Amino acid sequence: MKRTLTLILPWLLLIALGAVPLLLRYGLVESPEVARVCETGKTIACDLRHITVEGFITGNIGGLRIGIFGWVALAATALALWRTRVFTAWLAAATGLVAVVLYCFEPGAVALLVGCLRLVRAQSNSAAPGDQRGSAQREIHAQP
Repeated sequence: MKRTLTLILPWLLLIALGAVPLLLRYGLVESPEVARVCETGKTIACDLRHITVEGFITGNIGGLRIGIFGWVALAATALALWRTRVFTAWLAAATGLVAVVLYCFEPGAVALLVGCLRLVRAQSNSAAPGDQRGSAQREIHAQP
């Protein structure tokens, strides 16, 4: 039971974290009601909306347009490639997910893909040596 929880928990956290940028994008950034309120007055929602928009405003560097969410996702990807740990892989996948949802598609997609692949790899590397299924799959038997 504990082994199953440690395998599934990072994926569940990744799904749960995906709700946050979705709420920011569709609840604040793309909401016409919030835009109207922000034109007339200043609220906490307007400040959060402004910070979110500033995060995905892109700068053109060598023809590649990347906002801050994309840069953070690329940095987390580099960390995940350097350190093979469940947390660093999860961090790359999580920042990639946030970047994809918040308009930094190319670096976010790279980070999400690399993070998910590294997470699977890190989880398979941390498999218990006495795992019956893992040892049986690695053995080669000659057919009669």
